[in-house]
Amino acid sequence: MSVPRLRTVLIDDEVLARLALRQALATHDEVDIVGECGNAAEAMQAVRVLRPDLLFLDIQMPGMDGFELLDELAPDRLPLVVFATAFAEHALRAFDAMALDYVLKPIEQSRFDQAMARVNQHWQGLHATAGPALESAAAGGYAQRLSVRHGEHIRVLAVDDIDWIRADGNYLHIHVGPVRYLHRDTLRHLLAQLDPAQFLRIHRGTVVNLARVREVHPMFKGGAEVVLHDGTRLDLSRRFRAGARAVLGLR
Repeated sequence: MSVPRLRTVLIDDEVLARLALRQALATHDEVDIVGECGNAAEAMQAVRVLRPDLLFLDIQMPGMDGFELLDELAPDRLPLVVFATAFAEHALRAFDAMALDYVLKPIEQSRFDQAMARVNQHWQGLHATAGPALESAAAGGYAQRLSVRHGEHIRVLAVDDIDWIRADGNYLHIHVGPVRYLHRDTLRHLLAQLDPAQFLRIHRGTVVNLARVREVHPMFKGGAEVVLHDGTRLDLSRRFRAGARAVLGLR
């Protein structure tokens, strides 16, 4: 199966930093640079219009930083993200934001190539999972069953039985009662197959079956905690609060 080229946007308020990214990408023929942005406002417009597959994103920018930019982007328009920044202290927060990697400026080519290897592995995995793992009730319908590897066997799960899902790179942790299945897929790909009236994204890397939600506890700074019927507690991030409000009837 042919893997499409990565449509990429560079986002940094420094022209020389964007030039350094271009030079680092010069040996990566799998990448098409389709845009450059000097601030978050330009980046939001570029993501809407260009719909890139990958962002190289600075953190500290005037007006709105890289994390705030990701919070403002619509969940269905989230590209893959690699942070490129001069500040190492943001690394943990970057991976919490589900970035694929985090490279420091000035860019070292060998470290940059490692980041691109991670990007390519993820990108190829995304397209490799476009096979028959999901079975829909009818052409164009939402998935009714999901086939996952469990030990030496293939387990066929009814989508209705899934409690919640958490992303972990190229893999998903699918929780069904007391059992957790490790499934090779990306959250973005799987979400396109699931009925949005049944499954709700509550965090960049977390999706819940609405039928399993028992309570929602408001927290500080606009976030909340979702409690499932079995007592599992999951974060509802501020970014996804508006969508959850309408679906769950929150005020």
